[in-house]
Amino acid sequence: VQLVESGGGLVQPGGSLRLSCAAAGFTFSTYVMMWYRQAPGKERELVATISSTGGSTNYADSVKGRFTISRDNVKNTVYLQMNSLKPEDTAVYYCNAKGWGYNYWGQGTQVTVSS
Repeated sequence: VQLVESGGGLVQPGGSLRLSCAAAGFTFSTYVMMWYRQAPGKERELVATISSTGGSTNYADSVKGRFTISRDNVKNTVYLQMNSLKPEDTAVYYCNAKGWGYNYWGQGTQVTVSS
């Protein structure tokens, strides 16, 4: 099983980034996918969730209206479009897959929002 995140980097406040998470080794289209983040010295927090079909999404209050989670069940990839980024969005972002009693994590990608 592999979850490989990409798309992180350094961006100025107000800027945008699009994270991707490519999945392999399991039936991606049957798993709920999530993005979490962990800032230095803080606990890991759930940022966004998308159902297996993509028909349902949920967001943390702190990112609602700025972030959009989506998925492509043909490409086995989940995305996180992040707009209007703030310094407090700085964290390592992790992709997570849950289903059938299994729970898989990616290695994380760093997002730094700074001028």
